[in-house]
Amino acid sequence: MSDVLFIKTSSLGDVVHHMPALTEARARRPDAHFRWVVEEAFAPLVALHPAVDTVIPVAARRWRKTLFAPATWSEVMRFRRTLAERRYDAIIDTQGLLKSALLARFAHGPRHGYDAHSIKESLASRFYDVRHAVDWNAHAIARNRVLTGLALGYRPDGAPDYGLDRAKIAAPGDAPYAVLLHATAWSEKQWPLEHWRTLAASLGERIDIVLPWGTESERGAAMRIASATARAEVPERRPLDGVARLIAGASFVVGVDTGLLHLAAALGVPLVAIFTGSDPVLTGPMGSGPMAVVGRRGSAPSLAEVSEAIRAVAAG
Repeated sequence: MSDVLFIKTSSLGDVVHHMPALTEARARRPDAHFRWVVEEAFAPLVALHPAVDTVIPVAARRWRKTLFAPATWSEVMRFRRTLAERRYDAIIDTQGLLKSALLARFAHGPRHGYDAHSIKESLASRFYDVRHAVDWNAHAIARNRVLTGLALGYRPDGAPDYGLDRAKIAAPGDAPYAVLLHATAWSEKQWPLEHWRTLAASLGERIDIVLPWGTESERGAAMRIASATARAEVPERRPLDGVARLIAGASFVVGVDTGLLHLAAALGVPLVAIFTGSDPVLTGPMGSGPMAVVGRRGSAPSLAEVSEAIRAVAAG
């Protein structure tokens, strides 16, 4: 049995985009033991993937806030011992950042990554033992699959398969509902709050609405949107596996370019993706469910465009 370590720590969208590479690797290497290093907040989601044998949480984001605390260094040393306790047949860093390349150095075995012309931070490529050329302009999902295939000795083939079973993940419930993913930390990706309020009021005439959130400012915005209709709910904050169950059970999802939108695509939930400040060609949602992408970088879609897209997706 071979032992393979994947390093894809964050962010949520990047983690979701790596899942098809895992699904394909499992199909091509059924006897391998796959371990995945991921930020602790995303570990519950990664654990839902059936191809992952071991999830190794890393707390780099939290450690940066208390870098000189003794407790932090104790955690760092425990993490290093976890990675160093075995020799891997392949260590594959699909993150392609200096921070992930440094994490790969903690593990023993041949380290695979992008070459200097295929990577966001070229310095990171110096830390790999084997460097692979991967098309920089390809979609993130395709890049992950190609790098993984090159490292493990096969050529990716077929449509992406995230390996997630929507029916098994969905939370039980009877009443249909829609999920609105309004929140993003990137101001250029936001859609006007008044558009969300108008959309919620319109959708509330025929379906219940759920507005998940991650920060207090996002909760405040969710409350303002929810006030436009009596059929909107702002739930308590929950871990990512709980959010995944919420999204999996939705009739449809409407959202900006954020990790949760890509999770909805991975689960095959019908969705409308609103793009305003990013390129859907490179990072647009991909999945088996009905979907529509409206807007593009520098050109936010109108309320009418989003509403028409919802009607088309919901009908399909």
